[in-house]
Amino acid sequence: MANGINYTKVGGYFLIAAVASLIFVDCREIGTVQTKESLKHNKAVIKTIKGDGGHVIDCVDIYKQPALNHPLLINHTVELKPSSYPNGIEAISLEDELFQYWRQNGECPEGTIPIVRTQGVDHHRSKPRFNPKEIGSTPSTGHEYAQVGMYDGGYYGAQARLNVWNPASFNGEISITQTWIVGGQGQELSTLEAGWLVRSPDSQTRLFIFWTGDNYQGGCYNLDCPGFVQINSKVAIGYPITPISIYNRTQYDIFISIYKNTVSGNWWLQVGNEAVGYWPDTIVPGLRGSAEIISWGGEIFNSKPEDHHTSTQMGSHHFPIEGFGRASYVRNIQYLDNSSQFKDAEHLRTYATNPKCYDVLVKDKTSNFGTHMYYGGPGYSILCP
Repeated sequence: MANGINYTKVGGYFLIAAVASLIFVDCREIGTVQTKESLKHNKAVIKTIKGDGGHVIDCVDIYKQPALNHPLLINHTVELKPSSYPNGIEAISLEDELFQYWRQNGECPEGTIPIVRTQGVDHHRSKPRFNPKEIGSTPSTGHEYAQVGMYDGGYYGAQARLNVWNPASFNGEISITQTWIVGGQGQELSTLEAGWLVRSPDSQTRLFIFWTGDNYQGGCYNLDCPGFVQINSKVAIGYPITPISIYNRTQYDIFISIYKNTVSGNWWLQVGNEAVGYWPDTIVPGLRGSAEIISWGGEIFNSKPEDHHTSTQMGSHHFPIEGFGRASYVRNIQYLDNSSQFKDAEHLRTYATNPKCYDVLVKDKTSNFGTHMYYGGPGYSILCP
């Protein structure tokens, strides 16, 4: 059984679609973390599955998952599926293909969720964060972006298909392609992010989520701290995804949707036609109503090794002017307002921190790609010193 995979032939290329959510990066170290929560986790494991590349998946009792250790979720009632769906959300039929190969070796039983044992976040080695509301100015924290966004507020969701690549990263830096939702001010600033990332020295393209909110102003990756409530037994957040796009050859993309259920207040993440889980709005105070900003595109962290720009790549590592099959894209970009209907994004604002290193280009709307854009670049070069 597939993980929300769907193949579509567009312009002579086969495209693959799945769904996920997006990341607001502070570029923290990713590694294995052993804590008291790990011991609780071990007692909740129902089954263990060995994946490819030495990865291990623990199938954890859904009612004993890490999310429910959050102080605001102690008496939380798990919502096992969305009580309603917005109109226009992707409804992809499942195919007999996998985008996460661990399921070739077994399935997590009903009533459990898959957690990647070997990946965690070292919360003690973080780099400065970037305030998304500073977009338009030059950030001093090392974050660099090539993205498009909407900034008028009143948003209840964002979705798109993200072209999947494996850009090179160096010096422990992260290269990300994401969907991003932002709300709130000051200490109540909250973000929800999902998509794919690559980080050296691991260098694998992984599905990820990231969020900031109550208790975690520094942010949290995947399921490494309490908060995101997963209900899906098929999608392992933080696990590598395949296949990967190849320059001038087959292209693949992953469909990511984040939307608010206005009845429960939960912000749901969907991958393909799989509802993966949700962020209760009680833990993201800036998103207890609607979002103020939504955006899509690429992000890297430039640590300026050897006193020059990083060589960490974004997207396909080619500039957007090269177009389909060469430059990375985000397509079928849509937003959700209070009408409960996903709509094609319009009047997108572009933002490229340093266009000589990574750039962004919005293209005319088409029948297959809808509202779409190309983005990315190689990083360090003669033009990007």
